[in-house]
Amino acid sequence: MAASWTFAVARDDLARTTLVEGVTPAPSEGEALLRVDRVGLTANNVTYAVLGETMRYWQFFPPGPRGLGPQWGLPPLWGFAEVIESTVAGVAPGQRVYGYLPPAGHLVVRPQRVDASGFRDASEHRADLPSPYNVYRSVTGDPAYRPDQEDLLILLRPLFFTSFMLADQVVDNGFHGATTVVLSSASSKTAYAAAFELHGRGPRLVGLTSPGNLAFTLSLGCYDAVLPYDEVDSLDVVPTVYLDLSGAPSTRTALRQHLGDRLVRDIAVGLTNQTPNADAAGEVFFAPTQMRKRSLDWGRDGLDRRFTEAWQRFAGLVGGWLDVRVGSGPDDLRRAWLDVLAGRTPPRVGEVVQL
Repeated sequence: MAASWTFAVARDDLARTTLVEGVTPAPSEGEALLRVDRVGLTANNVTYAVLGETMRYWQFFPPGPRGLGPQWGLPPLWGFAEVIESTVAGVAPGQRVYGYLPPAGHLVVRPQRVDASGFRDASEHRADLPSPYNVYRSVTGDPAYRPDQEDLLILLRPLFFTSFMLADQVVDNGFHGATTVVLSSASSKTAYAAAFELHGRGPRLVGLTSPGNLAFTLSLGCYDAVLPYDEVDSLDVVPTVYLDLSGAPSTRTALRQHLGDRLVRDIAVGLTNQTPNADAAGEVFFAPTQMRKRSLDWGRDGLDRRFTEAWQRFAGLVGGWLDVRVGSGPDDLRRAWLDVLAGRTPPRVGEVVQL
């Protein structure tokens, strides 16, 4: 049996990592074996690890079967994999799929609901986890797929899905009556994708960012204004929605002090630093919740169509906002993880690793 490998991080210290070798698993009846091919690393993946316990992200890829103790976790990644063995009709060797993958050489899945669009992993340990993360889309049946956009899909599709659903929820609620929408961590991919969706649809969009990212964030053209964090008190005191993508307690405090009851919504979206602050927010946005609502409103095909149209509009622009840095192998995966974790990756750079 060929060798395989797994990259893991310590749950109590995300900068402590290990790389272990093992035996490539063989699929049992009803299973398929995927070879993890190409993945991305963004602040979103760090968020999965930061919230690994509370949001159950560690449960998607348990470390035990890979010879690792419970102190280790496998941060989920997004990317492409190839089916190399299968016992399931409709899931054939050579099939290329996009989805949620471990930082490892291989993944055993139990495909169900197999159709032209792909399949769902019905492995027992994933049965009660959020269903959108269990979908593996075949590139031949995915309306959003284009071969020349694979790296954009790897880096931005999951973030854009969150952004698309976030913007949709804000619009769906009539912007909560606000005349200004403020987004923190405005240089982050999730924030500027949401701003792209919201721009020109009513309220003024204001991005908050660090001084070093001001020029980049202004260059995007999807915010009506961009301010450094220490200029929050220059915001107009008008009905305002705050979309918190930074998790910084000081920013929330400053906004509440400055805006008072004009802060009509305070929504935690996802944390790009390591200070979980959701408990202090007025509410927490979780993309699968809005996805379920829109699946009922529009049907699965309607949601897919709207997402694909929005994605193609965004992909046509974002290539000019992003420099893709491609690494190779598990050592570069570790390097990319540590760089993103430490905030060393500039906002223009997207980390992709060919495994």
